[in-house]
Parts: sequence; C-alpha cells; structure tokens
Amino acid sequence: MSEVIKLINQKIIHSPVFRGVSISQLTLSIGMLWLFTISALIGISLGFTDWFIPKTPLNLLLGLALLFIHVPLLTYKSKGLFLIAFLVGMGVEIAGVATGQIFGVYEYGSNLGVKVLGVPIMIGIYWAVLVIVTSQIARSIFSNMITVAITGASLMVGLDFLMEQLASRFDFWHFAGGIADLQNYVAWFFVALFLQFLCYKMVPKHNSSFSMHLYLNQVAFFLVSYIILVLI
Repeated sequence: MSEVIKLINQKIIHSPVFRGVSISQLTLSIGMLWLFTISALIGISLGFTDWFIPKTPLNLLLGLALLFIHVPLLTYKSKGLFLIAFLVGMGVEIAGVATGQIFGVYEYGSNLGVKVLGVPIMIGIYWAVLVIVTSQIARSIFSNMITVAITGASLMVGLDFLMEQLASRFDFWHFAGGIADLQNYVAWFFVALFLQFLCYKMVPKHNSSFSMHLYLNQVAFFLVSYIILVLI
C-alpha cells in the first residue's frame, strides 16, 4: 500500500495542474479515507444505501492498510498486540453471540462479510484497529498509562454507541429488542480497557494524526448517516 501511495504522489507531482507540488503519504492517506467516506455519505443521501453499505468491509480494509503505514507494527510485541486484540475481539464476540451473556442477545447480519461461528472476521479486525487507533489518540493527550487506557476504552465505547444507532438498519448486527442496552457498553468498556493496557505496553507511540482522522472518519460516517436516515 505504501508503494501505491508513492505512485499516486509521483503522478500528482508530474501532472500539469500540480507540477512541482509534493504531497506527503500522510496527506494522501487522509485524503483517501475522507474521499471514500464522503462518497458513501453522498450515495446514502441519494438513496443508494443498499449499494454502499455492503462495501463496508472494503472500507475497513482500506483503513487497516493505511494504518499499517502510519502506525507500523515493526516489533514482535506490536504484531503480537494486533493478533491478541483480534483474537480477544473474535473470542468475546463468538461467546457473546453463542450465549447472549456478554453483550446481550444479538446476532450478526450479512453486510460485514465472511463469518466464523456467527461472527464476521472483520469484527475481529475492527477490534484490533480501534484498540491501536484510540490508544494512539489517547497517548497524544496523556502519558499516564491508566489515564490513557481509560480514555482509549471510552473512545471505543463512544464510537460503538454511534454505530449501534444504525447497526440494525445497515444489517451489521441485530439485538433482541431492537437496540443494545447498558450491558453491551459495560462489557465493551472492560474488554477494551484490558486491551488498552496491553496496547500501551506493546505498541510504541507514533504520530497520532492518521489515527485521529481514522477515528473521526468513522464518527462522521455514522453521525452523518444517522442525521440523513433518521433525523431528516
């Protein structure tokens, strides 16, 4: 993916309009994120929700690929953290779907891709990405491990709350009774808190600019979608 970014940059530099202008990998990556999201929001506003939402896994994979460029997992510990977060995320979700005892009674829909034991693989990836992104954001503000972990977990729960408002409508997942209750958010927080402590210890601090944009990108998508589909 980094080679693709470099190639795009070279094309821009040598184009007649932008001749002599150099755009950094970070700027191009952020631009790609927002281009995809804004395009999807325009499509949703025009009534093409059923076409755009099934493409969600592709958007998440783009975010993952770009994250690896700007928060490189170069050490065994950082790679291990990603794997642990993925496995813990998948594990609690599989147990949650099977028992209804962790997050409440729910099941996954069809728009998040291939499933393992009823849980989309993208959910495990999303857990890992969110842990790293929110940890980087929190560490750009605080240095104390406990404060960072609580802030990161809170950011994860905040995004989950926004997602819950449209999850059923987008056929991501469906809770009995139509919407998640307090149990879901409490469980999310404590699982996220555990992973945040691990992330603080295992993943070095990087420039948080891309992480901030990736997080705000997700917030903007679900918030604006809610306004378009529910409030207007």
